[in-house]
Amino acid sequence: MVKLELDQVVMRRMKEEDIEVVKALIKEGCEGTENRLILHILTRPLCLFILAVFSSILRCLVHSFLLALAIPVFLLIVFLKITMPRSTGVLGSSRPYWDYVGSSYRGTQDDTLNNPYARISGKTPMTKRPRYRIGPKEKDKETSTEKISPEREKTAGQVWVADCEGDILSCIFRENENRMGITRICRLVTGSWYRREGLGRLLVQSLEQRERETGALRVYAHVPYPSKVGEVFFRKLGYHQLGEETDEEDDEERKLEIPERGFLGHPLTKVFYKDL
Repeated sequence: MVKLELDQVVMRRMKEEDIEVVKALIKEGCEGTENRLILHILTRPLCLFILAVFSSILRCLVHSFLLALAIPVFLLIVFLKITMPRSTGVLGSSRPYWDYVGSSYRGTQDDTLNNPYARISGKTPMTKRPRYRIGPKEKDKETSTEKISPEREKTAGQVWVADCEGDILSCIFRENENRMGITRICRLVTGSWYRREGLGRLLVQSLEQRERETGALRVYAHVPYPSKVGEVFFRKLGYHQLGEETDEEDDEERKLEIPERGFLGHPLTKVFYKDL
C-alpha cells in the first residue's frame, strides 16, 4: 500500500486517452468477482435442487457417482461463464456493455470535482501527462475519429477518475438516468496499491456534492452481490439497502430500481440508496 496525499488528487472526467487505463483498472478491480457470483448462484437452494435432479438422471446412465455429480456442475459453470455479461465491471448499469468512447469528455478544459482536502490544505492539485507509455498501436487508438452525437454522449453517462500526478488511481461510473432528481453510480474501483486511503470515499462524496448542486435528490449504488466490502463501504457513507424499509415509497422504488439478475432470476447486485 502506498501513502497517498488526498489534497493532491484531481477528480476529473475520463478522456479518450484514458480509456485503456480505466479498462485495466476495472479488470483489476473485478478480479474474482465473476467467480464469486457463479459460486453465489451455484449455492442457491433452487439451483442445488436442479443439479441434484440432473445428477440422479445421469446416475442411471453413468456408472460413476463422481462423474454423475461433477458433469452437471461443470456444464452449468461453462454455461454461466458464457452467458454472464463480460462487463461485470459495470454491474447494475442495466446494459450489456459500457460505451467508453461516448462517455469520454471532449472539452478543452478538465471538468473536475471539488476536492475538500485541497481547500483545507491550501494546496492546488496539478495534473500531469500520463506516465504510461503509448506504443504505435495504442497511439492510433488514442484519439477516435468516430463522431459522437449529443444524444449518444448523454445516453452513455459519465466516468470520473481520480488523477494524481498523471496516474489514474480510481474511477467511478455515473449512469445516465431519465428520472428527475435520481443519480445512479454503478461501479467504483480503486487500484490495489491505493485502497484504504480514503480515495473511494473522496470520489463518492465529491460526486454526491456535485449531483446535489445540480438538483439530485437521491443516489443509487449497485454493488455486486457477494461483495461484503462494498456493502460495508456504502453503509459507512450513509447508504441503506433498498427493501430494508417497508413503506409505500420504498415499494415503488423497488419496482423502478431493479437489481441485475442472472441464472434462474437470482440477483447479481444489491441496490443501495442515499437521500441527498
